[in-house]
Amino acid sequence: MPSTSYAATAAALLPLVGGAANVTSVAHCMTRLRLGLADRSLVDEDALRALPEVLGVVDDDTYQTVLGPGKAAQITAEFEALVRTSADEPAARGASSAGDPASRGAALKEARRRRNATPGKILLRRVANVFVPLIPALIGCGVIAGATGLLLNLRLLPSLTPALTTLSSAFMALIAVFVGHNTAKEFGGTPVLGGAVAAVVVYPGVAKVTVLGTALAPGQGGVLGALAAALLATGVEKWCRTWVPATLDVLLTPTLTVLLPGLVTLYVLMYAAGAAASAIGTAANWLLSTTGAAAGLVLGGLFLPLVMLGLHQALIPIHTTLIEQQGSTVLLPLLAMAGAGQVGAALAVYVRLRHDLSLRTTIRSALPAGLLGVGEPLIYGVSLPLGRPFLTACVGGAAGGAFVGCFAMLGYKVGATAIGPSGWALFPLLAGNRGPGATAAIYAGGLLTGYLVGFVTTYAFGFARRA
Repeated sequence: MPSTSYAATAAALLPLVGGAANVTSVAHCMTRLRLGLADRSLVDEDALRALPEVLGVVDDDTYQTVLGPGKAAQITAEFEALVRTSADEPAARGASSAGDPASRGAALKEARRRRNATPGKILLRRVANVFVPLIPALIGCGVIAGATGLLLNLRLLPSLTPALTTLSSAFMALIAVFVGHNTAKEFGGTPVLGGAVAAVVVYPGVAKVTVLGTALAPGQGGVLGALAAALLATGVEKWCRTWVPATLDVLLTPTLTVLLPGLVTLYVLMYAAGAAASAIGTAANWLLSTTGAAAGLVLGGLFLPLVMLGLHQALIPIHTTLIEQQGSTVLLPLLAMAGAGQVGAALAVYVRLRHDLSLRTTIRSALPAGLLGVGEPLIYGVSLPLGRPFLTACVGGAAGGAFVGCFAMLGYKVGATAIGPSGWALFPLLAGNRGPGATAAIYAGGLLTGYLVGFVTTYAFGFARRA
């Protein structure tokens, strides 16, 4: 899509969400434009869904418009530029009468949304917001790491591999700083102070600090320690703002924000977070080696509902911890099977509902994204509106996850060196302990199982008898 089309899409979206005056925040993930809106009753959701570029909408803590990979980032940039430069007046807000039935309905919808916004879900989403901006770098570095490993195994370009290793490893070596920066930004602190405190976790000089008779190791605690350190720094900064005189604020507040949380990070958080990170790695390995089939079945079967609720990104810290610890996350290939079940279910719908031309057109347009692991277009455009196919898609995902999990029990580790892509797009990021061929074959077998079971169960049980 050329840049003019991105701009045109952004221009079409803006008035449908109430204009620039109604937009309080703008962000994006890999597939969605995420908006904070002052008044959600101003959103014309039917018109939004009718736009060809819009694959679906999700009314959650932020108002999310599903645009697809690549497009989301480009359209968001154009949208932000429009919001900054627009001279829209909030007069349109006055056009909505409190006594209007549509307004009352919107108010009831907003009230339900607020009731469902439990503190636990909100916290998970905010933690996910810390890690979502890091995904492009994780993908880029993961692909380079995979290519470097292939070159090393084939003994090709030995003079280039050290440079590629540096490029793929540098970001992971400093990821704690980025996590600290984003944490402070998300929770209302000064981003650079959050990054400064989190940098303690990866500073080589921590090796000279002794806790409980044991020297700390650079990177101990990883992203979990960085997250906790930045959260503490944000709390200390806000506390300082309540009592430090304005004349001393510029000097005293940053000093205390770095000093107090920094000491706690060194003497408490790094040790505790290191233990927690080790426990996560041990638990993931034990889970797959002893209960791999059952674990794969549960993870593959439940992932689509997590995507539907927008809670799947709460798993990003766990993936990141495993990649930081072990070089790959063994959970992502299992979760990716949910997308395979979704593709199989969509194909069954396409075959069964031969006379529904509109739905078949939607499937044809959304299927390529589904094959690459972007499930939202098929979820919101096909399976979820139909009901039963969403459940049978979960069955397909469970079967694919169980397939990969079975091989984990046999000692075949299948992991991903980065997070973000799934489906076919995950092949360049796969890593395993039995060579690239066996790893790719097991993952491909899981996908085929998910496609087949998703198709068969949907074709047989996904429709009422009249369908």
